[in-house]
Amino acid sequence: MLERPTIEAIADELLAAARSRKPVPRLTVRHPDMTVEDSYAVQRIWRERKEAAGRRLVGRKIGLTSKAMQDATGITEPDYGAIFDDMVLDTGCSVEWEQYSHPRVEVELAFVLKKDLTGPGCGLVDVLNATDFVVPALEILDSRIEMEGRTIVDTIADNAAMGAMVLGGSPQRPDALDLRWVSAILYRNQVVEETGVAAGVLDHPANGVRWLANKIALHGDGLRAGDIILAGSFTRPLWIFRGDSVHADYGPLGAVTCRFD
Repeated sequence: MLERPTIEAIADELLAAARSRKPVPRLTVRHPDMTVEDSYAVQRIWRERKEAAGRRLVGRKIGLTSKAMQDATGITEPDYGAIFDDMVLDTGCSVEWEQYSHPRVEVELAFVLKKDLTGPGCGLVDVLNATDFVVPALEILDSRIEMEGRTIVDTIADNAAMGAMVLGGSPQRPDALDLRWVSAILYRNQVVEETGVAAGVLDHPANGVRWLANKIALHGDGLRAGDIILAGSFTRPLWIFRGDSVHADYGPLGAVTCRFD
């Protein structure tokens, strides 16, 4: 385990990298003995710094839950990060491209909870019973750490690469449809770039939320009523360039759009 001063220094370095939009060298090169638990400790300090500055925690994101994402990153286990109030955008928004370190976009479902959800021992049915509704979402990925060769240790410390999210489409009760078969077509500039089915997330997107509830219980934490949970991408990340428009068509669940200016 890294010493507390080192963990705090890394968290402050990542906060500075977000402000400057200049990714820092990989943590695992500079701290080869850094563990996953060290990374979550960095993330907790980062979160505390944000909350002290007036940011409000509104949910969590889950990453690396699908085979497509694990193959794209070379990382083979899920992770999680924090979502703050100013990270939540509405469909049709214009996004400042330069606000991020070369953004990427993923297609996901967001679960909005009506009850607290805690582990250990949280199951799929517990997640569905605690969910108020699910809604289509795009996640905008950001990187405060250089991409080449990064490991899950780097990614977790970087708040699981969370940049922002865009909500849209038509909210649905979790028992109104088979969530495994929710599908989406992702367009960039009117060209189909990716397609996917939500079963790609651990065979059921609610399994991502189940994993999260049990994982954060190990860190003395839980999910709360009203939280927004991004369950994980069921497409590969799509690189976005200045001027690109993004449109995700979820069929009966509607669409989510944004433009990067």
